[in-house]
Amino acid sequence: MAPFLRDRDHLSLAQTGFLISSSLIGSIVSLIPWGLATDRIGERLVLFVGVLLCGVALVAAGFAHGFWALTVLLILAGGIGASVQSASGRAVLHWFPPAQRGLALALRQTAVPLSGFAISVVLPPIVHAGGVRWGFITLGASCIASAILGALVLREGPRPDEAVQTVLGPAPIRDPRIWRLSIGSALLIAPQLCVAGFTVLYLHDRRGMSAGGAAAVLAVMQALAVGGRISAGRWSDVHASRLAPLRAIALAAFAFVILLTLVLDAPLALLIPVLVVAGVLSMSWNSLSFAAAVELAGHGRSGAAIGLQQTLLNGPGAAYPGLFGVLVAVSSWRVGFAVVALFPLAGWRVLKALPG
Repeated sequence: MAPFLRDRDHLSLAQTGFLISSSLIGSIVSLIPWGLATDRIGERLVLFVGVLLCGVALVAAGFAHGFWALTVLLILAGGIGASVQSASGRAVLHWFPPAQRGLALALRQTAVPLSGFAISVVLPPIVHAGGVRWGFITLGASCIASAILGALVLREGPRPDEAVQTVLGPAPIRDPRIWRLSIGSALLIAPQLCVAGFTVLYLHDRRGMSAGGAAAVLAVMQALAVGGRISAGRWSDVHASRLAPLRAIALAAFAFVILLTLVLDAPLALLIPVLVVAGVLSMSWNSLSFAAAVELAGHGRSGAAIGLQQTLLNGPGAAYPGLFGVLVAVSSWRVGFAVVALFPLAGWRVLKALPG
C-alpha cells in the first residue's frame, strides 16, 4: 500500500520506509516478554490474545490519517502481534524431532511469503476500489480470523521431564552463541527489508511500472520464497546443520544484491529476474536461524530464546527501511542497494565463528 499511502498523506520516502518498519519497532519491546509468557503459560493463549489484538489495531489504522497516527497504531500492532513468533515457533519445537525440525520450521516460516503473495495479489484491487482504509481493514480482519483459527486448532506439545531441564546450558540472555547467531542474522535481514521491502516502490517510482504491475513482481518473489524456505529447511535436515546452509545463503544474497546494483538501469526483462532472485535469497534463510536458536536453548527456554533472537533481529530491522529511504533520497537507488549488499557479507563473517 506504500504508493497509495504516499499519495494520500504526502509522505516522504524516509517516512514511508519508517512506516514499513514500524511494526518491527513495536516488537522490540514485546518479544522477550511474549517469549517468557509462552514458556510460562503455553503457546495457545499467547498466540490467540496477541494476534487478535493485533487485528484490532490494524482495523483502527484504517480510520487513521497522517504519518504519526499511522505510526502509533502500526507500532502497537507490531508489539501485540509479536506473540505469534514465540508461540508458533515453540509449538513446532514441541511437536517435531531434530531430524524433521528444519523442514517443519521452514514450513512455518512460509507464512511470511505466503501472506506476502496473497496480499500482493488481493490488496491492490481492494485499495483501488475502497482506498487505504479498506486495505488496513482487510489486514486486520485476516489477523482476527487467524487468531480464532489458531485457538481452535493449536494444542500444547508434550513436555520433557523436569530432569532434562536441569541440564540445560546458560539462559539465552547469557549464552554468547545465541547472541552471535542473532547478531549475524540481524545483518543478514537487511536485504529482506530493503530489497524485497522496497521492490514495489522502486519499480513504481523509478522504473514507471504501475502499482499493480510492481505488486505482481513482489507476488512472484514471495511465491518463490516459499520454495526457497522449504528447500533451505530440508537442506538443513539432510546435512544435520542449520548454520552451514545459513552461511551459504548469506554469501549468495551478497552476490545477487551486488549483481542487482549493476543491472538497475538495464531493461526490465533483465532487471526483474535478478531482482526476484535477490529477493528470494533474502527471504529464504529465516527458518534456519530460528531453528538454530531454539535448538541451542532447549525446550524449556525456547520461548525466551526466540524472543531474544527476534528482538535482536527486529531492532536493526526496524531501522533499516527508514535509513535506506534516507540514503536513497540523498544519493541514489544504486548506492542504497550497494550498501545493503555489504550486510549479508558481514553477517556471514559473524556466523562463520559459530561451529556447525
